[in-house]
Amino acid sequence: MAETKSRTALLATLGVLGAVPVASGLSGILAGPKGAPGGGPTTASVDNEYRFVNTFWTMAGLVLWWSIRRPEERATVTRAVLGTAALGGVPRIISTRRVGKPHPAFRAALVLELVVVPVVLLWHAAVVRGKDSQKDDVRVTQTD
Repeated sequence: MAETKSRTALLATLGVLGAVPVASGLSGILAGPKGAPGGGPTTASVDNEYRFVNTFWTMAGLVLWWSIRRPEERATVTRAVLGTAALGGVPRIISTRRVGKPHPAFRAALVLELVVVPVVLLWHAAVVRGKDSQKDDVRVTQTD
């Protein structure tokens, strides 16, 4: 029962986490850097690259949503998306050290990437591992 609640809560959390890149990615594609928190006018090259990268960010959210439809079967995909998001915090730290503190929204994103996402990764692994051990228990019982 507790495992079912944990799994349900995890899937809801992953759904919300998937909404972040979908919403912010689409906003980045449509509004460009001017629409980013603290954003403003920039060069054509930076605008071009910003919109391009946000395509991948949007897709990360869509793939995460896709992966939660069959969480055990698509666990590797979920971990890849979350792991990539967590690693995304590293370039944010580099930027902060080299250029300065970003808008508070991006500082919150840094906490999300470096603290929350790794916790969700561990939670995901525990839930999937628990489901796998339940399958093993069923197999052992069936062969007895």
